Amino acid sequence: MLEVRNLTVNYGAITALQDVSLRVEPGSIVTLIGGNGAGKTTTLRAISGMIRAKAGQIVYDGKDITGIPPHKLVARGLAHCPEGRMVFANLTVRENLHMGAYLERDQAVVAREEEFVFATFPRLREREAQLAGTLSGGEQQMLAIGRALMSQPRCLLLDEPSLGIAPLLVQSIFEKIVDLNRSRGLTILLVEQNANLALEISQHGYVLETGRVILSDNASALRINPKVRDAYLGS
Repeated sequence: MLEVRNLTVNYGAITALQDVSLRVEPGSIVTLIGGNGAGKTTTLRAISGMIRAKAGQIVYDGKDITGIPPHKLVARGLAHCPEGRMVFANLTVRENLHMGAYLERDQAVVAREEEFVFATFPRLREREAQLAGTLSGGEQQMLAIGRALMSQPRCLLLDEPSLGIAPLLVQSIFEKIVDLNRSRGLTILLVEQNANLALEISQHGYVLETGRVILSDNASALRINPKVRDAYLGS
């Protein structure tokens, strides 16, 4: 469904990504792991059109999407749930969700997707009239994922869903990610600091280091790889 070919991204004179290549098969969960500054978030931002690539190609659903603006990619079924959640703090939960459906003109479809999000994250239904800025970190993460789901994506770029969230909620959110993958066939490219948990729910993984892919393997193999365990899994 998604293929990145020799992607290079610069921030001024700094090369953030150098010849990064990866593949995401339809219906799979693929994870990117690596230390801070490795280029994980930059990879997602380049795929979703938030930043421009200096070189390389991004192919989604068999079509070259390199350089296409983000809103046009959303219309094609590619959604990005950003690092830090980026909810609209001064809007309610419900208003935030409807921002995710801004391309949909059929209000019956909007209502259907809203109900799906509320069924997936019941806590959001309880807080639908509450300002997003007053939610806990975990609730904001649920809202950010829910907002992305409102665009009816076929492929979701999910950046650091466990960041700044209480440990008890992290497991719950990851269970929801797996449910979405299985129940909707949602393809997910996941960036996550909790490498062990990310690899546990993924089929394949890539290890980024200083803007390069240094290792690619199925997730179960990466979890027992000594170099990966020493560097990223805490054992």
